[in-house]
Amino acid sequence: MKLYYAPGACSLSPHIALREAGVAFTLEKVDLKTHKLANGGDYTAINPKGYVPALQLDNGEVLTEGPAIVQYIADQKPQAGLAPAAGTLERYHLAEWLSFITSELHKSFSPLFNPDAAAAWKDAARANIAKRLDLIERHLDGKTYLLGERFTVADGYLFTVLNWSGWTQYDLSRWPRIQSYLERIAARPKVREALAAEGLLQNAAA
Repeated sequence: MKLYYAPGACSLSPHIALREAGVAFTLEKVDLKTHKLANGGDYTAINPKGYVPALQLDNGEVLTEGPAIVQYIADQKPQAGLAPAAGTLERYHLAEWLSFITSELHKSFSPLFNPDAAAAWKDAARANIAKRLDLIERHLDGKTYLLGERFTVADGYLFTVLNWSGWTQYDLSRWPRIQSYLERIAARPKVREALAAEGLLQNAAA
C-alpha cells in the first residue's frame, strides 16, 4: 500500500493507523499547493479531489477520505484492535466518533488555516471548536481513549486534528483531560514514529 500525505495534514491519521496496524506501506509526499508529487507527477491523477489522504492499494485501487481509509486499515489487521468488529454496536460508536471528528471538529479548524478568512469567521470557528472540546472533555472523564481503554483509529484521527491547536495557536489549557489525552497518545511509540517520519516531533503535543 502507498499513502499519499502532506506533513501535519489529516493524512497523519491513516499514517498512524498504518504503523499501529503493522502493515507494510510506503509514503508519497504531496505538495498541496501545486498538487505535485515529489517526482513531479500530478497528484490529481491519483486523487481528483486534490487533497490528502489517499491510499493506493496493492491492486492499484485508490481509497480517499480519512474515516473510510482508517477503517479499511483497521480491518486488514483485526488482531491489532484498532476497530471493534464489524456489526457490533461498538463499531457503530467508532463510526459515530469518526463522523463527529470529521464534520464537527476537522472542518471547524479550516478557517484558522485560511489567511484570507475574515476575523469574524475565525472567531466563530474558535467558538464552535470550544463547544466541541467541551463535549470531548466531558466524554473523556474516566476514560483513557474515546472508546474506553483501547486505542482505536478514532483516537489517531482526534489526535491529528487536536494537534492543529499548536499550528493555529488555539489554547487548550481550559481542557485538562484533553491535554492529558494528547500527551498520552503522543507518547505511543508508533505515533512517535509517524510524527518523526513527517518531521513533526517538534510540533507534537509531547
